Amino acid sequence: MAPYKEKPIEKLYYSIGEVADIFGVNTSLIRFWEKEFTIIKPKKNRKGNRMFTQKDLDNLRIIYHLVKERGFTLQGAKKKLRENRDDAVNETEVVNRLNSIRSFLVEWRDNL
Repeated sequence: MAPYKEKPIEKLYYSIGEVADIFGVNTSLIRFWEKEFTIIKPKKNRKGNRMFTQKDLDNLRIIYHLVKERGFTLQGAKKKLRENRDDAVNETEVVNRLNSIRSFLVEWRDNL
């Protein structure tokens, strides 16, 4: 039986720096994607700082998958999201699940 692992606490809002760290990219790329993809709509606080929700993170994860992992151009990614968003979402979820399983197996192997 695997040891108990506490689920990480999900925040309501993430700063642009936290989002950039999550994806391992520069904050400028996050701002650029925000301008290019209408599905990313962070709220802004009184100071004008972007505050990303979990939904924004999910959308960024899909864009990241298409552009960085699959090699789509920005136009290609926009077209994919416009014409077959469900397919892009499903592909991203499968990749995330497989990465999670791989991480678990590697951790399990290392604990043997």
